Amino acid sequence: MKKLTASTQDSHVGSKDENIDRGNWTNKREYMLSMIGYAVGLGNVWRFPYLAYKNGGGAFLIPYVIMLAVAGIPLFFLESSFGQFCSQGPVNVWRALPIFQGVGVAMVLVSTLVGIYYNVIIAYSLYYMFASFQSPLPWSDCFYWSNSNCSLTPREVCNITLAANWSEPVIAANMTLWENETCPMENLISIPVQSPSEQYWDLVALQRSSGLDETGPVVWHLALCLLLGWLLIAAALYKGIKSSGKVVYFTATFPYVVLLILLIRGVTLEGARDGIEFYIGSQSNLTKLGEAEVWRDAATQIFYSLSVAWGGVTALSSYNKFHNNVFKDALTVCLTNCGTSVFAGFAIFSILGHMAHVYGKPVSEVAQAGFGLAFIAYPDALSKLPISPLWSILFFFMLLTLGLDSQFAGIEVISTCLQDAFPERFKSKRSIISVGTCAILFLLGLPCVTQAGIYWVTLMDQFCAGFVLLIAALLELVGVFYFYGGNRFIKDIEMMIGTRSSLFWLWWRACWFFITPAVITVILVWSLLTFRPPSYGTVQYPVWGVALGWCMIAFCLIWIPLVAIWKILCAQGNPWQRMCAVCSPVEGWGPYLEVHRQERYADGQRYYRKNSLHLPDNNVNHISNHLTRL
Repeated sequence: MKKLTASTQDSHVGSKDENIDRGNWTNKREYMLSMIGYAVGLGNVWRFPYLAYKNGGGAFLIPYVIMLAVAGIPLFFLESSFGQFCSQGPVNVWRALPIFQGVGVAMVLVSTLVGIYYNVIIAYSLYYMFASFQSPLPWSDCFYWSNSNCSLTPREVCNITLAANWSEPVIAANMTLWENETCPMENLISIPVQSPSEQYWDLVALQRSSGLDETGPVVWHLALCLLLGWLLIAAALYKGIKSSGKVVYFTATFPYVVLLILLIRGVTLEGARDGIEFYIGSQSNLTKLGEAEVWRDAATQIFYSLSVAWGGVTALSSYNKFHNNVFKDALTVCLTNCGTSVFAGFAIFSILGHMAHVYGKPVSEVAQAGFGLAFIAYPDALSKLPISPLWSILFFFMLLTLGLDSQFAGIEVISTCLQDAFPERFKSKRSIISVGTCAILFLLGLPCVTQAGIYWVTLMDQFCAGFVLLIAALLELVGVFYFYGGNRFIKDIEMMIGTRSSLFWLWWRACWFFITPAVITVILVWSLLTFRPPSYGTVQYPVWGVALGWCMIAFCLIWIPLVAIWKILCAQGNPWQRMCAVCSPVEGWGPYLEVHRQERYADGQRYYRKNSLHLPDNNVNHISNHLTRL
């Protein structure tokens, strides 16, 4: 593919890089921190703890660890090995199997769509972080922005409308009403109220409209925060991995510092024990393991939290040096990611337990998932702590750094694919690609910061980050291990990390060929059978909104058959020859650098001599391609 010769170096290439065309990570630490930052995201903080208490507490760790072993690590190892071997992004790696190149296109499109709304969540975090520089916190009580339904405690009304001197239900204050008359207990009913933090989220932060049909104007404070978020990302990616690799020293480690601080503060609060016991279960409910939904939740959480099938793992790994120990790295990142999820749960639920104690409610009534936890329940809990602005600033700054890390890799997917597709045109324009991508995605994200923005974010999250990823991952496994060849792929990995025993590969063969595809198929079928139209709270989406969600899925997946058909039509020969051509690696497939291709050629020579075969002409591609067919 490329010769290791001197050339004019660009800003994204270092003087000590092995690959002077694409560049490499400056050192191993930057790669590992970038990978950990990509894998560890908002879902580790606001989804895993909720799933744990919902599905049997500590018992949930059993299916969680099993799914990590049979689905998470095998897929992560596959994608990182694939990208490192050929030093290409998620589209160009399919030069190994051109008929499947549409799978890479689908991954890039998903990363693009997710990047649009994911940065809106970063904008929410920025807004709340800035709003936390106030004392008291603006959502700590029912201030001027609230309405009559705002209350810190439940309220009751007397449901007597026919009394002589009562014309309508009246709020009962200390169980007495007009003229010191007491409301009969049987007529005293509770009315629903909203906490100050819930009303602040709806009325101030979002200025939320009634539904997707009512778009409303742009919420300008969110639009400015969205712009700031994209500026931060563009600045970090200005020189590609050379600049983002420096930023992750802070963004990938700071969340752990905050989680540790919150945990230490949380366990010292009254009621923290109740929250932690509720999280892990004082007595783990092992009977939950017999429910299929528990295993599905464990599998989906592992699948999405590791960010497989998004293209980011392949893109980041493509900048590794060829002989990097990709197996060790994949294992480290996966275990760190899952350990972070468990650790975050203790920090979150210790403080939620204190909140439940303050309100005199069960922990189940204050525990929520997703936006409800991050922007309603947890801010409410933080507002009850001494020096509440400090804890609030730390929490939302942590959310900001978690989101930025994931966005770095998401945008890197797009930039890497453009650079790989047009290497000569974009060789020295990496900065322009990164800044231009951020600018375009900012404009596309403006509908998500209108008054109906939260409905768009929820719609895109439920559709874009669902079925497409499952289908892409399944096709990835089928393509690599049933078409490209499992034995061939294992030989490619051994070129990078050295020869391993057949016993070492036994487990990975079992997962890649049978177990992992079966798990993904079950999740996909189950998700289709149990699909429910999306909603935001009690607000149901219109039919056209649900149809638009399915169109997003179709837009991403349609490229898989279209690219396959196009590749077949572009091939030469009769129909059978065309199919054989697109189901085989293209000429020159293999390591990016000539020096590593020579290693494959040397292996080929040894193979021929060992088996007493006729040694062909000294042609690297011929011998390399012959070996990959074995």
